[in-house]
Amino acid sequence: MRDSAVNSKVVEPYAQALMSVARSHNITEQVGEDVRALLNLMQSEQLRDFLANPFVQAEDKKAVLSRIVGEGNSPYLGNFLMLLVDRRRVSLLEPICRQYLALLRQLNQTVLAEVTSAVELTEEQQQTVREKVKAMTNAREVELETKLDPDLIGGVIIKVGSQVIDASLRGQLRRLSLRLSSAT
Repeated sequence: MRDSAVNSKVVEPYAQALMSVARSHNITEQVGEDVRALLNLMQSEQLRDFLANPFVQAEDKKAVLSRIVGEGNSPYLGNFLMLLVDRRRVSLLEPICRQYLALLRQLNQTVLAEVTSAVELTEEQQQTVREKVKAMTNAREVELETKLDPDLIGGVIIKVGSQVIDASLRGQLRRLSLRLSSAT
């Protein structure tokens, strides 16, 4: 618990600083796309371990990050990553990126809906979920993060913030089981 409190005290100011730079240059969306791409790369355990390893020289980390960021991305993000290496905060890159995206969603009045389904949702089904979440939250936009869980049997579970809507077949069966067991 103490670790996450310390991390959030460190993560928040860095994410805020990146947002401030992006807003001042009117590139919040571009940096958001770059951050999403970076988060996809951070799925690699090897990359996470490399960046978190205290025995790897800062220059080596900078070289790898420079190659990852490349020329197609914002130079401000590249400078930000070098700053994280210099300040020995690059191990917090993933939570900083997630926090930046949360700030971007807040800026754009967008909510994040985590949707878990038994099978891949079609574009039409995703649009239906977006419309339901918009109506529920009065948000301007909805960003979907989809996950697959074959144990659901059918239906979906939608999580928006702390609110959870369980419209899965597994959830319906569990509720029916609870009603039947309490009736006896």
